[in-house]
Amino acid sequence: MYIVTNRIKMKPGFAEKMAPNFTRPGALQEMEGFHKVEVTITQNLEEYDELNVNMYWETLENFEAWKTSDAFKQSHKRPEPSEGEEKKESPMLGSELVITKIASVIEAAK
Repeated sequence: MYIVTNRIKMKPGFAEKMAPNFTRPGALQEMEGFHKVEVTITQNLEEYDELNVNMYWETLENFEAWKTSDAFKQSHKRPEPSEGEEKKESPMLGSELVITKIASVIEAAK
């Protein structure tokens, strides 16, 4: 299993507001090999907020299929401003994609 993490730097004060956007129900849940998404917020940063969007995939090919899908493009499309409304500035400052493979696991004793 693989974890694909998108580390997103955001303007201060935006992490809590934006986190739920990454766990809305949708087409992602129907993708082959998809397991789950977890969103975490890095603590104790002062200059920016950092969201970590952790997506769990059975294979990297499953993730690549998502990344190239129409559903992915649609889910990442920014809304167009209403007539007469200025385009809103993104709270995102940058992002980094990190791919890891789960090598070992231990779970709580029941």
